Amino acid sequence: MISVLAEQFHNWLPQMLGGLRISLIVTGMSLLIGIPLGFFLSLGVMSKVKPTRWAALTLVEVGRGAPSLVLLQFAYFGLPTAGLTLTSWSASILALSWTTGAYTSEIIRAGLQSVPAGQREAAEAIGLTKLDMMRFIVVPQGLRIAIPALLGFAILIFQTTSLCFAIALPELTARAYEIGTNTFQYLPALVLAGLLYLLICIPATMIVGFIEARAQH
Repeated sequence: MISVLAEQFHNWLPQMLGGLRISLIVTGMSLLIGIPLGFFLSLGVMSKVKPTRWAALTLVEVGRGAPSLVLLQFAYFGLPTAGLTLTSWSASILALSWTTGAYTSEIIRAGLQSVPAGQREAAEAIGLTKLDMMRFIVVPQGLRIAIPALLGFAILIFQTTSLCFAIALPELTARAYEIGTNTFQYLPALVLAGLLYLLICIPATMIVGFIEARAQH
């Protein structure tokens, strides 16, 4: 039994690794777009200009309130009715970038607002403009505080890429389902997919924990 399972895993591994590669690329692209988006959304939410604040709040609340699967299907199936057709790659990156931007905006905003008021007052006392105060004092410290939470969220986005199989993206879960469909060996295929997810998530979680512990000292 074990030898048969090992042989199956060996035969399926190249296809699974191809799916894992796609999952990692989509994760990286979503974070690359989503985290800067989250930064600007956090500034928008804190803005005193009402139209800017309400526009940012709308994007944040929709991105946080709508399940990622709904956003994926909206991008892939919904946008074509408005004349914009996206590939499964583009739809996945668009939807997950929106989700990333919405959630990380709150993480970043919390980090920025946690900078002690005394430092802001000291910056004003030495004549720094509001822009310079944000650039040199608030943003560097706020992002440093937010980094552990941002890294933890990156792991969640990697796991969320498994939903992309619903819009035909050939990522890791989709490859496992395809193997199960072709061989009727769903359980072993999904077990192998789960092991590959764990291979990424467990070391990443340990690294995040280490960084978080260092940040607290």
